Amino acid sequence: MLRPASQPESLLLSPAPGTGAVGVSPLGVGHAEPCVVVIFGASGDLTHRKLIPSLFDLDRSGVLPKGTVILGVSRTPMTDDAFRDKLAPSARKFSAAAGAWGKAHDDAWASFARRVHYHAGDAAQLDAFPALSERINALARAGGISRSAGGAPTPNILFYLSVSPNLYEPIIENIGASGLVTEGKRWCSIDPAAHSWQRIIIEKPFGVDAASAASLNRALGRVFEEEATFRIDHYLGKELVQNILVMRFANAIFEPLWSSRHVDHVQVTAAETVGVGSRAANYYDSGAGGALRDMVQSHLLQVLALVAMEPPSRFDADAIMREKIKLFNSAIIAGADDAPRLGAFGRYGPDAARHEPAYIHEPGVDGARATETYAAIRLCFDNWRWAGVPFYLRSGKKMAGKLTEVVVQFRRPPTNMFRTLGIDFEPRPANRIIINIAPTEGISLRIDGKVPGSAAGEGFKIASAKLDLDYAKTFGGEQVEAYGPLILDAIKGDRTLYKHRDEVESSWRICEPFLRSDALRRAIEEYPAGSWGPAAADALLIRDGRAWHNPRPDEVR
Repeated sequence: MLRPASQPESLLLSPAPGTGAVGVSPLGVGHAEPCVVVIFGASGDLTHRKLIPSLFDLDRSGVLPKGTVILGVSRTPMTDDAFRDKLAPSARKFSAAAGAWGKAHDDAWASFARRVHYHAGDAAQLDAFPALSERINALARAGGISRSAGGAPTPNILFYLSVSPNLYEPIIENIGASGLVTEGKRWCSIDPAAHSWQRIIIEKPFGVDAASAASLNRALGRVFEEEATFRIDHYLGKELVQNILVMRFANAIFEPLWSSRHVDHVQVTAAETVGVGSRAANYYDSGAGGALRDMVQSHLLQVLALVAMEPPSRFDADAIMREKIKLFNSAIIAGADDAPRLGAFGRYGPDAARHEPAYIHEPGVDGARATETYAAIRLCFDNWRWAGVPFYLRSGKKMAGKLTEVVVQFRRPPTNMFRTLGIDFEPRPANRIIINIAPTEGISLRIDGKVPGSAAGEGFKIASAKLDLDYAKTFGGEQVEAYGPLILDAIKGDRTLYKHRDEVESSWRICEPFLRSDALRRAIEEYPAGSWGPAAADALLIRDGRAWHNPRPDEVR
């Protein structure tokens, strides 16, 4: 049985203290103030590949606030200089300047590296925090960014949890117990700008199911205000994801067509050509991984929300979060008996071309767990705009191509006036908009047109063609790693591209019936490496008289 999603306990957005209004306060938004960026998990891959290169790019472009310092925290003993030396190759390889690194970049790195420091300590242990607190305050004093609150120096602090998810709650609890967070003082101050702020960025996975996500939200709420909590999804930092809102709401030609009256269905795809590899045993097959958790619950539902939500009243976090939450709350949640019909799981077979094993033969994988490397689900919304329109989401590894895209396919014309000429609309693709997010960025619109030279009568021909916008060729600009702008937004206090707690919990409620379906997991199929996934995923659309958009190798969009 299908049922509408229940309203979450936290009911949309919490009222700002003292205002009586429901919403996210814009307090501090828009101005990037200097702060201490504290990265827990400083020795990890994310710090080296994404965070430090992104912060370096922000510094190079002159937008990282003057006086801001970065403090990496991890258990391994290391000096500041040793930490900087370990990070330098990552900056050369992963920053936006990587392809054209030169003497100017060496100088820029040397300048930026002076902002970077290291502190050895186990953040999961409370006794590590007195020394860490002193180090944070000492760096703030040295940089001239301390503030006085009750006689004690309290700098602006941006905490970044780049650690194993099982450490999230202990570290959050220790941050609170250490007294580093001056919760509420900024809200009730006559001059909020005179008081420091403390904010936190949390990496996904944000829980492994609805219960664990709610638990993590409660742990955060005991230490941080909701407006100081930044649940990051790097997909929301991608240019073409943000451009979905611009395309929909800055162009009057699209919005009148954006409903069940004209749209037949929507597809959201994230396909990768690589396998799971070394992540198999330590994360992917641990019971906390799989394609549905890793990609659909987080990235793809967020992209879908931007495609399907109602127009926000304005472009800010409050308005956008409200509309996404409203959309998720209108999702029709699959019942236990419906999940096998509305979803499909698969796992890739051996890759002969690369001499790589099938997923179940990756080191450390337990085949009995039936962990999926491919997941597809069919989702509908019980609201005025989208009633009856199916949304298909899929994500997989070892696929035929690397691809992240949104396909909005329109209904066919209600009648075929060209049928007397022997012309049938069915063989050709329907009108559709494809939003290509990766690896190339662009938007295409497919339409039908008359073939030049064909005359009325038997020779009259109609063909399908597309109008294409290549984002990079048209607008240019340096490719920027998504993490950089998102970190800068957190420094500004801007949560527009972050997730509210209710978005996270609602998305888990949507996915949980598929995760808990024994029948769906028993039916998991092995699909050939380099294909577009299992036959069951094709059948998911065939039953509805539709098909996945699988681009040809020579097709851009």
